[in-house]
Amino acid sequence: MTARRRSTIVALCALAALAAPALAQPAKKTPPPVPPAAAKSDTGNLDLAYGAFQRGYYLTALAEATKRAQQNDPAAMTLLGEIYAQGFGVGRDDSKATQWYKLAAGHGNRDAMFALAMFNLEGRAGPRNPDEAARLLAAAAKLGHAPAAYDLGLLYLQGQQFPQDFARAAELFRQAADAGNAEAQYALATMVKEGRGVPKDVSEAARLMGLASIVGNVDAMVEYAIAQFNGSGIAKNEAAAARLFLIAARRGSAIAQDRLARILMAGRGVPADATEAIKWHIVAKTGGSSDPDLDVFAGRQTQQVRDAAEKAANKWLSTLPPRS
Repeated sequence: MTARRRSTIVALCALAALAAPALAQPAKKTPPPVPPAAAKSDTGNLDLAYGAFQRGYYLTALAEATKRAQQNDPAAMTLLGEIYAQGFGVGRDDSKATQWYKLAAGHGNRDAMFALAMFNLEGRAGPRNPDEAARLLAAAAKLGHAPAAYDLGLLYLQGQQFPQDFARAAELFRQAADAGNAEAQYALATMVKEGRGVPKDVSEAARLMGLASIVGNVDAMVEYAIAQFNGSGIAKNEAAAARLFLIAARRGSAIAQDRLARILMAGRGVPADATEAIKWHIVAKTGGSSDPDLDVFAGRQTQQVRDAAEKAANKWLSTLPPRS
């Protein structure tokens, strides 16, 4: 588990304590740091090194980036750091990656600052150094790096490296959310919904949840669907909520699966369907979401309906990858 994933899980657990039970879901594993955006050379041509990197020609990218790095190009230095950090085309070498990230960060590259912060959190730049990671996150956030602002907000939310400060956390989440960071949109929405660090505003919370759900944040989908279903901060629309619950259920949210089962049981937003309701109830229970009302409902159905539901649930569950 990466340090970035650990910090996100801890923070979301903290957020869950402030908001609805639906938020108490572990964060999905995040991808490795994104390489820097394509830079332009002095002649105005697109960065050949980054272009080669994008196409998977890592040795070419390494050679071109090395040439550019020798000319004190911080984007090229950051790309070299990424190549060594991930072992793309070469053996993974955290020492070399750290050296290149430090050089690029010294030239003011915010992507390198963020990557180096992650290295310090993970202990890949030497012994773990959360204080140095926090310093680097602050520097990158000041330069407009959205993921750095989000992670820095997590530290303020948790009271790590800084005194706990909900207002400052919300400010940083807002910065990242305005830049389109879905995790920050979700985190800020949760704080706005509860009035922690910011004035309570259910309409703004729903808006932010909607933005995060559009780009695939499953927890935000669930919260937005709940808001739609209840008409909380947004126009009531049970049919739209049901569609969103279905998407989130198919993406593995046990809470969405349970909610979908309940509306299929009641026939709200979708036609009532006992077989589908029990199917999703079984799936949700497998994911750890129990529901006594649905247990009672299932017990009242015919054996034929229960058997069909169990068969459908097992078929769906068989398509899932094994749990790690």
